[in-house]
Amino acid sequence: MARHVRQGSGVDQRGFRYRISYHPDWLDRIRVTRRLQSGRQSTKTLFRNPARNPQVHEGDLIRTRIECPEQDLAIEVAFRAPPAQVGEVVVHWRSEKGEDPLGERIGLTLSGFPQR
Repeated sequence: MARHVRQGSGVDQRGFRYRISYHPDWLDRIRVTRRLQSGRQSTKTLFRNPARNPQVHEGDLIRTRIECPEQDLAIEVAFRAPPAQVGEVVVHWRSEKGEDPLGERIGLTLSGFPQR
C-alpha cells in the first residue's frame, strides 16, 4: 500500500460530520467519546480504515488530521515513532460554543493496527 495520505469521513453521536486525513498503514480506527444531554457518556466508532490488511509501514512519521467545520474543530496529530510502539493516541478537545457552560469536551482515540 502506498504511503500517500488517504481521506475518510464519519458522523458522531450528535450527527456532526467529520473529515479525516490519515496514513493508511498505521491508523485502524478513530473513536469519539462525548457526554450526551442525559449526562451519560457515549463512545462511537467515528471511522474505521477500509484497508484491513495494511502493508509494511514505510516510515516513523505518522500524521492524522480530523476536522468538523460545524464545531470549529480542527486537530492535527503528528508523531515520530516506530508504529509497533504506539497503540493509541488520545486527544481531548473542548468547544467554546458547546451547550455545556464549561465547554463541551470531546475525546478522540486514534488506534493503530494491532501488531502481529
